[in-house]
Amino acid sequence: MSASTKTYRPETRLVHAGTLRSQFGETSEALFLTQGYVYPTAEECEARFSGKIPGYVYSRYSNPTMSMFEQRMAALEGAEAARSTATGMAAVTTALMGLVRAGDHVVAAKALFGSCRWVIEEWLPRFGVTSTLVNGTDLNAWKKAVQKNTKAFFLESPTNPTLEVIDIAAVADIAHNASARLVVDNVFATPLYQSPLTLGADCVVYSATKHIDGQGRVLGGVILGSEKLILDHYHQILRQTGPSLSPFNAWVLLKSLETLPVRVQRQTDNAGTVANALAGHKKITRLIYPGRPDHPQADIIRKQMRAGSTLCSFEVRGGKEGAFRFLNALQLIGITNNLGDAKSLVTHPTTTTHQRLTPEQRTELGIGDGLIRFSAGLEHPDDLIEDILTAMEKV
Repeated sequence: MSASTKTYRPETRLVHAGTLRSQFGETSEALFLTQGYVYPTAEECEARFSGKIPGYVYSRYSNPTMSMFEQRMAALEGAEAARSTATGMAAVTTALMGLVRAGDHVVAAKALFGSCRWVIEEWLPRFGVTSTLVNGTDLNAWKKAVQKNTKAFFLESPTNPTLEVIDIAAVADIAHNASARLVVDNVFATPLYQSPLTLGADCVVYSATKHIDGQGRVLGGVILGSEKLILDHYHQILRQTGPSLSPFNAWVLLKSLETLPVRVQRQTDNAGTVANALAGHKKITRLIYPGRPDHPQADIIRKQMRAGSTLCSFEVRGGKEGAFRFLNALQLIGITNNLGDAKSLVTHPTTTTHQRLTPEQRTELGIGDGLIRFSAGLEHPDDLIEDILTAMEKV
């Protein structure tokens, strides 16, 4: 089943798309743990290396198991092509660096995962690439930030950790009017709930470590877009610099995709149930969930997302002390910086994912000292609510 097959629904594509079978006709996708490949003749070896004939050359470049994962992701996303990477941050960094060179300019939303913001503010300037950070929900700010040398726009939506939702189609129009390309980090929405490419984005990136694995086992990332974009801007970077996904991790991620819709649906149901249970709680000063009508960007969510999210965020009274009292009282839900897992998890962004930002920068983004990010797992929702409400008594 080719990656371009669009006649099947997402759930079916996630089980069958991209499957390559060996001569043994295995049911489960094969795991090809190999570094290199043997050629029948020197002439074929030369032809493969020159690109005159297709075939695998070296697993830093490509591998049958990696190819299956990439083709299945492309089929799910509705993209022409995909390339896997070792981590989500490798995908983000490659997606941006493949579009710019010294003297170019990037416009990005201020509300970004801490490592993404570091790449924009600290890494790209080392190579002569400047940037402007804007309020992602302010379309005029995107327009005003454009310069003659702007080559790329970058955003995540919903954002980490305040679940702010940006109008992707509108930002894509602004980018294209400036002859720039838009890269969207779609991790929080997942490919099941939001399709940035159909909204006008040029490139979509994922940390496959999150929902795609979904069980806390391996790292991975993926870049998706048109075949031309991948070949012109990313193929050689990935081939020559080597941020390669291991075949084993590719196999784990490939098998995880089979259950992605079942897991994400249950996690979304749990997140919505928890959010509704916390609404109006006397010890919570702010509750943010994309599935609720009181979300600040509810109109945009209805326009571009197919469901809410597996995450919700809430701010407890008492700042950092109140947050720590709550976190330390949890018995079932784990404290970590990961998300999208089968196990429910909580994070204190101020001291973890966004600790590098100054207090003023966090305040500007709405990341208070009492903010908690909750990632719903697959547990029974009543158990999650009981754990949260019991821990809230310590605030």
